[in-house]
Amino acid sequence: MFKVPPVPAERLPRLLRAMPKAELHIHIEGSLEPEMIFALAQRNGVAIPYASVEELRRAYAFTNLQSFLDIYYAGASVLIQEQDFYDMAWAYLQRAAADKVLRAEIFFDPQTHTERGVAMETVIHGLHRACEDARGQFGIDAALILCFLRHLSEESAFETLEQAQPYLGKIIGVGLDSSELGHPPEKFARVFARCRAQGLHVVAHAGEEGPPAYIWSALDVLKAERIDHGVQAVHDKALMQRLAHDRIPLTVCPLSNQKLCVFPHLADHNLGRLLDAGLAATVNSDDPAYFGGYINENFTQVFAATGLTARHAYQLAHNSFEASFAPESSKRAWEHQLKEAFDRFVEHDY
Repeated sequence: MFKVPPVPAERLPRLLRAMPKAELHIHIEGSLEPEMIFALAQRNGVAIPYASVEELRRAYAFTNLQSFLDIYYAGASVLIQEQDFYDMAWAYLQRAAADKVLRAEIFFDPQTHTERGVAMETVIHGLHRACEDARGQFGIDAALILCFLRHLSEESAFETLEQAQPYLGKIIGVGLDSSELGHPPEKFARVFARCRAQGLHVVAHAGEEGPPAYIWSALDVLKAERIDHGVQAVHDKALMQRLAHDRIPLTVCPLSNQKLCVFPHLADHNLGRLLDAGLAATVNSDDPAYFGGYINENFTQVFAATGLTARHAYQLAHNSFEASFAPESSKRAWEHQLKEAFDRFVEHDY
């Protein structure tokens, strides 16, 4: 591993913003800023229960995952046309590129839209077109992961997979998200087996609000290659050892965890403990429009609150490339860029 020289705390924010990184836990519907929600509502003639952008922002006072999801789904109701999905993804990718994200693996929730009568084709074509255009304009490598909503039935997930069949060439994998408690991963064992048989990568939300047992199930029943969130793993020593030994990545989202009261204060976050235990943790933004920050805000705020160092920064960025589903050649190139960025920072103080 590259030996990282010490960096004074006051210079760390500049380093965190400047270093190349991958983002592996971003719900594209969660990047819908209030201004865009209102613009799309007007474009599509959709009525929303808020009189202004400011009133909508004030509603972002969540006490748990479910209270967030209620407003999240209301916001997504303005997405109707292919161009809506394109505009939403384009806005995120533009921001991500400015944050030095070289690779983004983007979650989307088709059931949120197909249940409203929006065609699967509309959703995927809009998102995929934005990814292709952003690659050409910003140089960001972006890919799509289709997520099943765990509060719905496995039958609904199978129907969604069937609808996605003509477009599997435009996605790299499947995930599992939405309300965690009461919806264990094994509820979706058969549909995930079908996805694996079709050559799709598999990830799953587990251990955000749910117990360590959900992480075990995601690994052993769903055969998840990455665990999204996973912060509850610290309550199970054997699980921590398993995650470290098998290098199972965790896509951690600090500001989301604070906003949803998984940790009362950001200073209480266990990111450093996960890293020091040898886990392949990464930093991500989850639903940045709702949780108060994109990926660089997640980095700078959690570092300021917990006292993480430049060594942790390098490890997190390196982990993010290693944990991605990109080709090995791309990973090696990005890791070389990461090392160069740290060398330049130390030599020239950006």
